[in-house]
Amino acid sequence: MTAGLTTVVYPVKDLARAKAVFSALLETEPYADEPYYVGFKDAGQDVGLDPNGHARGMTGPVPYWHVTDIRGRLDALLAAGAELVEDAHDVGGGRQIASVKDADGNHVGLMQDA
Repeated sequence: MTAGLTTVVYPVKDLARAKAVFSALLETEPYADEPYYVGFKDAGQDVGLDPNGHARGMTGPVPYWHVTDIRGRLDALLAAGAELVEDAHDVGGGRQIASVKDADGNHVGLMQDA
């Protein structure tokens, strides 16, 4: 079961420039502003900018489905034929993320909060 799709992360090459673009789009400053991640909140949506995303195989924006059992959902997706891109791991504060590719190469992210 999911709690919905409320996070999308964009891989970016120029973090400062991407931050300026999304600040202009969302008309707000980021709530998280670190060299490894910049995050915005707008209308219940979390928008992240990841300067390491391309190196981790992200080819475009990745939607993250919020789940209560990341390992169970990841195993179910792999059993259904998805290809592992990024195994579940902690990204800080107990939050875990993982991602797979579907049969068409689309990235599907999973996120579980502590």
